[in-house]
Amino acid sequence: MRDENASHRLKRRLLKLAHAAGLFAAMTIICMPGLWIVLSSLRPTVEIMAKPPAWIPQELSLDAYVAMFSGVGKGGIPVLEYFRNSLIISVTSTVVAIAVGMAGGYAFARYRFRGKSGLFLGLMLTRTVPGIALSLPLFFVYARLGIIDTHFGLIMAYVALNVPFTIWLIDGFFRQVPKDLAEAAQIDGCTRWQAFWQVEFPLAGPGIASAGIFAFLTSWNEFALASQLTRSVNSKTLPVGLLDYTAEFTIDWRGMCALAVVMIIPALTLTFIVQKHLVSGLTSGAVKG
Repeated sequence: MRDENASHRLKRRLLKLAHAAGLFAAMTIICMPGLWIVLSSLRPTVEIMAKPPAWIPQELSLDAYVAMFSGVGKGGIPVLEYFRNSLIISVTSTVVAIAVGMAGGYAFARYRFRGKSGLFLGLMLTRTVPGIALSLPLFFVYARLGIIDTHFGLIMAYVALNVPFTIWLIDGFFRQVPKDLAEAAQIDGCTRWQAFWQVEFPLAGPGIASAGIFAFLTSWNEFALASQLTRSVNSKTLPVGLLDYTAEFTIDWRGMCALAVVMIIPALTLTFIVQKHLVSGLTSGAVKG
């Protein structure tokens, strides 16, 4: 009996060890590109272009970051302006997309109306069209409207890009919130609006947070539309600013990697801030069957 228990414990330990090793290997593969970008921003260009690749850097320095920010306002790459444009466009488009997504998702989850299924399917089918395919038609439309190279034009494009997914995601989370909770709140004296904000909205928080992260990251990292609809420092975003490190015959790989690291930091910060809200199943057992 003791031998069987010892054998069972040994198998469990081996399974845990194999599980941990598998997770470590998977995380290493996932994080390797990001780690390589960080190392490339710190190592000299000779090591970046070395063949075979130099896996262990021989020299690390912050010269790329110093050059990036010391050239601001002196004919260098206007990183701060690009950062400001990206922040304004991404935050504004995310707020608008979440507001529209909440309204649309709640309507699809709670109400019945004619053409509901067809309308929902039509919204989802818009996600099948790649953004690059829309760049040329949008350019002609924006040229007629005179909104090329403006924050407003890019914000509208990103809102249209994000709204279908936010509606779909938020709709799924509102469907998980039992109607009985809102009805009980109304019986206790809440208005329909109060029941939504005080009961349903907090319980759907994980879905709204997830949709917000997705919309922000989509707007923050998008390149195809931004490269076609922006022209000057007044509206260029950070992904488009990466092209400033390319010349006719050369590419400043170290500077490009340094700017990529600067782009990654806000996205990681946002994810870290809202990660506690990304927990599903908050309504499990809230209402007895």
